[in-house]
Amino acid sequence: MHCLKFFLNHLFAVTEAIVNAVCHRDYTSNASVQVMLFNNRLEIWNPGQLPYGLTIEMLKTEHPSRPANPLIAHPMYLYGSIEQIGTGTKMIIEKCLEQGLKEPEFKQELDFITTFWRKEKSKKNVTENTSNVPEKVGEKVTGNQQIIIENLINDPYISASNLSIIVGMSSRKIEENLSKLKAKGIIERIGPDKGGYWKVKQI
Repeated sequence: MHCLKFFLNHLFAVTEAIVNAVCHRDYTSNASVQVMLFNNRLEIWNPGQLPYGLTIEMLKTEHPSRPANPLIAHPMYLYGSIEQIGTGTKMIIEKCLEQGLKEPEFKQELDFITTFWRKEKSKKNVTENTSNVPEKVGEKVTGNQQIIIENLINDPYISASNLSIIVGMSSRKIEENLSKLKAKGIIERIGPDKGGYWKVKQI
């Protein structure tokens, strides 16, 4: 479960980023802190601005702590949700680099955006991951459909919601792709929606 493993392996960094968003957001805004998981990245959007005097580059090192909401930040620090005031973004970067990931991206637009990047697969890994997909099948499906087929082979009982996490698509799009694969005669549903399983046809 690639996306899920990505999230769990970087729980500390993601938690720290979400806590930062809660501490530094603009509570006069009607917008919400948003956490969005995509196929190649995870983004955290914070309706707030960097404190005066801080820059994106300063966030990559230890820097003065200027929380927009000190009455929220201080109890979070005492509780342990914040490791050390003024070092959170530096630790986020270190945790990602330890896992061999690209350095996370901080961006100030209308919102403050933190982006975590997934590790890119090499061509070798892509070949290995699709090795169980029949050759003729691979010629007539999209890349996302190949990932779906591979996961159906590995786990015939996998749910659409778990496929949604792995592929990085909405559940509705997963259902659409499953319907297309069934229409092409590539996969077959054996049994009911609950308790049944998927069969990939060797064609």
